[in-house]
Amino acid sequence: MSCLHLRGIFLSLCLPSAALSSLHPECELIFQLEEEERGCLQYIAEQRNGSTEGCLPFWDAVVCWPHGDFGETVQRACPAVFSLFKNNTGSVSRNCTNGGWSRLSLPYHIACSVDDDIPETERSYLATVKVIYTIGYSLSLAVLAVAVLILLLFRRLHCARNFIHVQLFTSFILKAVAVFIKDTTLFSSDNTDHCTLSTSACKASVVFCHYCVMANFFWLLVEALYLNSLLRSSFYHSQRCLWGYRLLGWGVPVVFIILWIGSRVYFEDTECWDINEDSPYWWIIKGPIVVSIAANFLLFVNIIRILIQKLNPRLIQFNNNSSQYRRLTKSTLLLIPLFGTHYMLFNFLPDYFSVNLRLCIELCMGSFQGLIVAVLYCFLNHEVQKEVGIHWLRWQERSYGVVTRAARGSQMDTPL
Repeated sequence: MSCLHLRGIFLSLCLPSAALSSLHPECELIFQLEEEERGCLQYIAEQRNGSTEGCLPFWDAVVCWPHGDFGETVQRACPAVFSLFKNNTGSVSRNCTNGGWSRLSLPYHIACSVDDDIPETERSYLATVKVIYTIGYSLSLAVLAVAVLILLLFRRLHCARNFIHVQLFTSFILKAVAVFIKDTTLFSSDNTDHCTLSTSACKASVVFCHYCVMANFFWLLVEALYLNSLLRSSFYHSQRCLWGYRLLGWGVPVVFIILWIGSRVYFEDTECWDINEDSPYWWIIKGPIVVSIAANFLLFVNIIRILIQKLNPRLIQFNNNSSQYRRLTKSTLLLIPLFGTHYMLFNFLPDYFSVNLRLCIELCMGSFQGLIVAVLYCFLNHEVQKEVGIHWLRWQERSYGVVTRAARGSQMDTPL
């Protein structure tokens, strides 16, 4: 599979998953071959002053062949890079003839039992995932933009809760935009060597993507903190408190991003800053995100505990409390996308655990999360529906010059 697809899929979200911090198969193949080629060329240079009889050593783009005597059959083990394609067992051989090295006894893909269908299958799978997350982010971007406009335009919807919702929606919008910018910058052309690309534009797109993802996770944390404070007390959220939320949601990620940029500039200024294999500096970004996910999960559990306590005490008697269970189940399911609780599913599992399943869930579910949150906390909100309905009836009144009974009744209502 080309780097456009393999590496592009992994990079598109800049997710904190540990699985995304390693080299991607085809890029790793390229890097390993380049390293082995340098070693082979050095070996060839050292052998130049040796015997000129027989077949000279050479690099055939896969294996380094040593000096051979006429009539000798040289056998070489399958290269280690083939382990990336499930197999590196077997061997290949060449004969040293008077006319030079013969052709391979068997082609590499046959002698080393490399399944040609594996890269094609993986290409198809990852291309499908890319289509799904592109659709998901496009839908999320459109729906979130409408939701933000509704919450900002209607004055009666202005409150601390909706202010935080707007900030969260904005972080989802920026995250989707960052993904599209990254795809455009890094993968707009099939001819680009995406495994060694290193430009200011691609580095800037990676930095912007990491910032947007981190800000998104911190605003999910703000939502959890706010809801916890509401359930625990009647605490009034002043402007100073809202500024504190702003600082946590937008400001704290800036600090970690600046620290990470400095570490990459001075210690690991390689490629497009997108490969973080065995890099301790990657934890400058990954660490805070992992902590926020864990904190959100603990807050989620605490909120469910508070909700259970606030329900009818007879809930624990298991007698005719199906409605209470339904309320608790509904509240729990609604909080999962708002708190990003689903990120706990794979965040602490080993890197090698079901990479394809991890990709599908993290990329696909993550791309639709903004859409789900906007629908649940804006379009299905009764206050929003009521306010939109009132303005719709007023628009009809102005358009047709008719005041309907429903419009008069709605205008007399007082919103919550």
